[in-house]
Amino acid sequence: MPARIAVLASGSGTLLQSVIDAIASGELDAELVAVGSDVVDAMALERAQRAGIPTFVTVPRDFSDRDAWNATLLEHLQECRPDWVVSAGFMRILGPTVVEAFAGRIINTHPALLPSFAGAHGVRDALAYGVKVTGCTVHLVDHGVDTGPILAQQAIEVLPDDDEASLHERIKVIERELLVSTLAGLTGGTP
Repeated sequence: MPARIAVLASGSGTLLQSVIDAIASGELDAELVAVGSDVVDAMALERAQRAGIPTFVTVPRDFSDRDAWNATLLEHLQECRPDWVVSAGFMRILGPTVVEAFAGRIINTHPALLPSFAGAHGVRDALAYGVKVTGCTVHLVDHGVDTGPILAQQAIEVLPDDDEASLHERIKVIERELLVSTLAGLTGGTP
């Protein structure tokens, strides 16, 4: 049976698209069972809808507090019964109830070589520090911010003329490849 994957995304959905394409090509033996977002008009939702994948939206401001938001997010995820939850450009920290319900089965991508430059601004922080090499990380989600066990990493050289946008674009290319190969390894596909 193909692995059941739910993806959480806040933005354009290029990481999601890499998973959709890998499934379509047979590189990844999986089924995308849902795509959720915290942004009503996220391009990721459009990508999912074009591919016939069910979607859901949980916008934090629509809830009385963070716990209520997390409870609804958890309900949506439990309804689709995923084997794996992939945080692919999802710009929210998952609450303890979500992390515990899917312990050891939530994967996140991060545009830096963890444990360095954790948090929402990994690319900017790496540039500000002056590193000559950065990269991306795929890791399991735990209760911290980008602190879970590292599954895979890939380095990339910081070029002399890189700014945050150009470096981030180059990282995204390897981030998409690394996510797919890591998922393939976890789900029995061809890494």
